[in-house]
Amino acid sequence: MRRTAGAGAAAVGLAVWAAGTAFAAGPAPGPLPEYRAADGARTIQGKPSSADAPPLEPGTVYEDTVSPGERFYRLALDDTSDFYVSAVVRPARGSKVGYSDGVEVEIMTKEGRHCPNPGRAGLGYDPVPIGAAAVRRVREDADCQPGGIYYAKVTRTAAKDSAQGAWPVELLVRREPGLGGAVPTVAPSVWPSASPTLPGTEPVGRTGGTGFNDARALGSGVWRDDLRPGQTRYYRVPLDWGQQLGAGAEVAAAEMTKPYGSAAGGLTVSLYSPYRGLVDSEDTSYDGKQAAVTLPKTAPVAYENRYSNDAGVRGTGVAGWYYLAVTLGGKVGEFTRDATPVPLTLRMDVIGAPGKAPGYRESLTAAGFGVAPADRTAAKEGLTGPEAAAAEDDRSLMRVVAAAGFGTGVVLLLGLGGWFLLARRSAGPRR
Repeated sequence: MRRTAGAGAAAVGLAVWAAGTAFAAGPAPGPLPEYRAADGARTIQGKPSSADAPPLEPGTVYEDTVSPGERFYRLALDDTSDFYVSAVVRPARGSKVGYSDGVEVEIMTKEGRHCPNPGRAGLGYDPVPIGAAAVRRVREDADCQPGGIYYAKVTRTAAKDSAQGAWPVELLVRREPGLGGAVPTVAPSVWPSASPTLPGTEPVGRTGGTGFNDARALGSGVWRDDLRPGQTRYYRVPLDWGQQLGAGAEVAAAEMTKPYGSAAGGLTVSLYSPYRGLVDSEDTSYDGKQAAVTLPKTAPVAYENRYSNDAGVRGTGVAGWYYLAVTLGGKVGEFTRDATPVPLTLRMDVIGAPGKAPGYRESLTAAGFGVAPADRTAAKEGLTGPEAAAAEDDRSLMRVVAAAGFGTGVVLLLGLGGWFLLARRSAGPRR
């Protein structure tokens, strides 16, 4: 009887060992894709003192590195435009981070006064890219209205036990032209704010990008992708004046390596404005079986939203590309197979028809804002920024070829016509 019990115990132990081995087996995961830097980005080196700050120009993307502490850059601002300075910090893979770590961006006068509307973004337990943007509103603060020299200060914060090494940072300055007529200065008090009703159609495959520069364009619909633990996928949606965005993400069951597990903040969804400022962010835990996050419906895009006291409303003050970043927490890899991506479903709803744009003095799309017909085409076709640029180059080339072909055809027809007339004259009158 004892031998039977011992054999049974051994069998149970063998079964447990075999189950554990089955959970643990599988191919070794490859490295996650790196953040794609902007094509043609300029290398720059911020300084710890404003006295030596290098200049930043609107519309140009810069690459720098930032360690814990402050970095200064010089700005030349006019007295009619709003300016946006963004910083996207990319922590090194495997860096130890916590909730007290992050990045802050401020704009300050040469007298040292800080303009309203600084931007800050914080990290959690995952070393993933984060973006923050500071804004200079020409009509909000008397000290920040005059044109002249200003400074952008980028501060990286890090706890003592967090990673202290230098991380890449991508800097971008955008200038929003001023309005020609009356300028609204009062934020809307009422707007359609009910929870979004997201579509339930069959999903279409769309692979997200590694960052803002190669984010995949999406419109209304249901979209399918995959995520690995510690990975962030980026998508972009064109929102015109008066339009709202409803967005949600859900992850299905993963391939488990343990009988059970749970990761707080296992799924995070963040929405960024056209100037890379954080509009909203929500997260939820994930146990390897199912999780979903639905963001509150955004306020309709309106110029006067920028004067709201609500950060989410304030972030929808200009039309353009809005960015959605979806992260699967790194701790999910502690109980799921890292090499097997987790199915991701995105549900998007762009609500409302495009409204009338405010009366800008200059082209808004030339400044990097607004929604052009090419942007709607990119969203319909699911193109990244580089793919959309390449497609536009191809279309331009085809237009040149078509024009050249038309011109050659006209010249050929004119030549044939002239030859025919000369031939008739040479033949003389017939009898």
